Amino acid sequence: MSKGDAAATPQSTAVSFRDVSRHYGSVKAVDRVSFDILDGEFFAMLGPSGSGKTTSLRLIAGFEQPTSGSVIIHGKDMNGVPPYDRDVNTVFQDYALFPHMNVVDNVAYGLMIRKVPAAERRRQAEEMLEMVALGGFGQRKPSQLSGGQRQRVALARALINHPSVLLLDEPLGALDLKLREQMQVELKAIQRRVGITFIYVTHDQGEALSMSDRVAVFNQGHIEQMARPHELYENPATAFVAGFVGVSNLLQGAAARAISGQDGACSIRPEKIYLATPGSAVPANAMSVAGRVTTILYLGANTRYDVALESGGEVTVAVQNRESHFEPAEGEQVLLWWEARHLMRLAG
Repeated sequence: MSKGDAAATPQSTAVSFRDVSRHYGSVKAVDRVSFDILDGEFFAMLGPSGSGKTTSLRLIAGFEQPTSGSVIIHGKDMNGVPPYDRDVNTVFQDYALFPHMNVVDNVAYGLMIRKVPAAERRRQAEEMLEMVALGGFGQRKPSQLSGGQRQRVALARALINHPSVLLLDEPLGALDLKLREQMQVELKAIQRRVGITFIYVTHDQGEALSMSDRVAVFNQGHIEQMARPHELYENPATAFVAGFVGVSNLLQGAAARAISGQDGACSIRPEKIYLATPGSAVPANAMSVAGRVTTILYLGANTRYDVALESGGEVTVAVQNRESHFEPAEGEQVLLWWEARHLMRLAG
């Protein structure tokens, strides 16, 4: 099991990977990965392009088959089982709506395939549109909707067949920032309402942290760490996780030794660091280091200071722009301090 993986019983597990690999010749897209996803969980697969997260999603959907190992959905081995025989559905980034159909027919399409009577599928489709805040939009065509509205239609269409697991492949990637943030809130609310397992693939750490119950961080076909968002951010297990999830100062070599007194990489989040004038008193539980401000970047809610350390290396400090705080100038000597518990020693 990966670090941070929650204990699970067979009765509570929606999806399991058991030593799963998917290789394409010499390329190991997924390499001996094992994890459990719980029933009713909002689970995110987070990582850069090529890390293995989308391939893992496709293995669950049945679009790909493992080179080795087993994908298990609700206790049943899925090896060789085609996508249409799996109790899962997928929402894609490009919506994949039928342009010639109106909204209500798009949503009801899965019911039509199952030969549900027209009146009943229309009733269910209208109910699903109400749930995704699109009541009254049923007669419009997809081309008459905004990006966020089309994504809601795609979500309603995926949910109408009541899958036990919903797969979401970068579903908000085509939306602008403000709409993406709004949809994050709505997606989480919908997931709580329907109560089914959501498995969400993204390269955006903000999406993963804001919506998920747990996050698996992928890198080069492996899972670096699996944990709840708060644990992942506050206690990254490796240098990769510390650097990929949020912004972090990674210190190695002489700088790491000067700060921690030990060899090996360590990390400190920019917002955990305080700026003070040289010689200032610091709390008894604090660690401190001297440096010189090299760059100042005003970002509205906070200001970013890049500070070159006397011991070597450089750190970034994020200071919230309150009414009064110490504001050093470029080139000025400063003292940096932080609580010892916020210095993270890292593997890898």
